[in-house]
Amino acid sequence: MRRLSVIPALLITAAVVAAPAEAAGTSYVSLGDSYTSGSLIPNQINLPCTRSDHNYPSLVARSIKPATFTDASCGGATTEHMTGSQVPLNTPQFDRLKADTSLVTVGIGGNDVPFAEVVVTCAGLGALKPHGSPCQDYYSSNGQDRLSDKVRAVGPKVKNVLLGVKARSPQAKIVLVGYPTLMPDDGTSCWPAVPISDGDAPYLRDITKLLNDVLAEQAASVGAVFVDTYESSIGHDMCKAPSVRWVEGIVPANPAAPVHPNAAGARNQAAQVVAALS
Repeated sequence: MRRLSVIPALLITAAVVAAPAEAAGTSYVSLGDSYTSGSLIPNQINLPCTRSDHNYPSLVARSIKPATFTDASCGGATTEHMTGSQVPLNTPQFDRLKADTSLVTVGIGGNDVPFAEVVVTCAGLGALKPHGSPCQDYYSSNGQDRLSDKVRAVGPKVKNVLLGVKARSPQAKIVLVGYPTLMPDDGTSCWPAVPISDGDAPYLRDITKLLNDVLAEQAASVGAVFVDTYESSIGHDMCKAPSVRWVEGIVPANPAAPVHPNAAGARNQAAQVVAALS
């Protein structure tokens, strides 16, 4: 796997613009949670779902120019919302799938943990503790890590989502998109800017990696494509300067939801998806 610590903005833009030649006639449907919908990234075009017209599915669509494009992603979505309604006027996301749908991107699983809530919990526990591992201690007891168990439990749920897509759109290429780097990959902390204790920074890094490993395993098990957005976002975590970060911190410095990709992060997500389609 290619490891990129820094991707200049021009290279990301070029990757997004480079459209796969086979996209003509593609019927593209996007499914997912707030990391897909682009929560609070301008311009918000669906407030109940905090969906942006500059989220990665929209950028992918502009690049590959499909014949049709439907974005069903919605902030707060879990795997249950693929087949169940979520917010007013947002029917089950699977309702957008058709027999002739030829491309489906899926970004789901984080809210089943729920991962953003975990980061906020850990920040609360570490707010007055620059050292130690209060978050890991909170989730661990008797030698068992409850958070790791929660992440592994997401696997079967995501597999069912992918199988549900295959059943409804049997000809579709299915792309499962992973989650980007949140904390520094080297395990360092940036307390108090992001109030995660120094012992919890590597713990949360490893939890993110575990979630991506679980997703990659499920994609492989059903013949879907897994798109890694972690490696390409190393060096752009929420501890970095506002002009460098691709994921916002607890208190955002750029327009985006806390602990979520900003516009630059969405461009990187899109670049990785387009590269996978190419």
